Order: sequence, then C-alpha cells, then structure tokens
Amino acid sequence: MNKLSVVIITKNEEKFIEDAIKSASFADEVLILDSGSSDKTCEIAKNLGARVEYQKWLGFGKQKQKAVELAKNNWVFVLDSDERITKELKEEIINELKSPKFDAYFTPRLNNFWGKDIKYLGLYPDYSIRLFDKTKAKFNDRDVHESVECNCKKGYLKNPMKHLAYESIEEFITKQNRYSSIGAKTNKMKALISPFWTFFKLYFIKLGFLEGWDGFVIAKLYSEYTFWKYIKDNK
Repeated sequence: MNKLSVVIITKNEEKFIEDAIKSASFADEVLILDSGSSDKTCEIAKNLGARVEYQKWLGFGKQKQKAVELAKNNWVFVLDSDERITKELKEEIINELKSPKFDAYFTPRLNNFWGKDIKYLGLYPDYSIRLFDKTKAKFNDRDVHESVECNCKKGYLKNPMKHLAYESIEEFITKQNRYSSIGAKTNKMKALISPFWTFFKLYFIKLGFLEGWDGFVIAKLYSEYTFWKYIKDNK
C-alpha cells in the first residue's frame, strides 16, 4: 500500500484539532502546518503524535501547498481542522491506496450547520480534490476558495468526510465577513443583482426549501455574503 500523509493547516484551532487528528490517525503521518497559534493547538497536536511545523501565513492556497510539500509521502490527504475523516471514508482511502487507479480523487463533504447535516442548497456532495499524488497535482495560489489543480487522471471517492461548518449563525456571519474581505471584488452592479440570484439559486433551484427554516436562513446568509464581497473595497 502507498504511504499516506494527512496534512492540516492551523491557527488557534484547539477546539477542533484533537478530533481532526484522531480521525486521521490511520495515516502514516499527520502533519500540522501552524501559522502562529497562541492557544494549545500545537501542544495538543504533538501530544497526539502529529508532526508540527511552522509557516508564516501565506494565504490559503500557498499555505496548503507548503504543507503538501513538507509531507514525507507522495500521497496526501488535505484535511481542515473542522473536518473529520469518517470510518467509511478511511476504509475507502486505505483500499484505494493499495493500487490507485487515479492520481487525484474528488472527495464528497457533508456540511453540518449548527448541528444539522445539510444535503441541499448545492452543499452536498460538495466535491473537492483532497486525496492526491503530490507529484501530479498541487494547490493554486488563491488567497481564499483555493483548490487542487492537475492535468492527471481524476476519480471520485464515494464516502464523505464530515465538515463541522458552523456552530451558530453568529459564527457564520463572522467567518463570511472575513472571507468576503479577502475576496473582495468591488462591483456595484453585481452587489445589486447577485444577492437576489444567489438566494433564488440556493433556495429554489438547489432545493434549499427542503431543508425547512434552516434552508431559508442559509440561503439568505449566503446572499448577504455575496453582497459584502461586491460592495467592499478591494484595495
């Protein structure tokens, strides 16, 4: 079987990091790339046997690529601290790495909002490349909404990882306000039109209404994020 490194970038993630590392404990290496935590993130990680390295913050894309480059093994799985590799996904990864048919694998993600798994609004299966041969693929340089790019053979894993997206509406607003500042693209016309389209797409086209009140709230919040992104100064 090909050896696997699970890499996680962190900063002040003591609330989440223990369970993230434990879910990845089947890997040959768990690498934490920290950007200056002032809490117990690094201490917890070391106590759990993870390898901890430091890198000044470079932006999401470059930071994750740095973590990938530091990994000892060619095969890597990129996990966020608020994500968990489920038992079913672990077994699927182990089986795939015995004789990989692809160079990179899209992994489904099940998002959990304030205690509820969300399967509509376009939030599931929420595929992204997470398992890949680092000699064949790499992260782009985007500061936010980064992704793995490759001109290689790509496949899909069936079992999802779990994403503890937001514990509360307040947390959602705080995070999306930060992301909208990072990805600001001042455009008054889009600020006027895009929020309405975002809500309509998520709530009606993506069947958000099937999630009940939570679907309405999530669609509304994402439409507000769209407004913030286009109204903020991108200087």
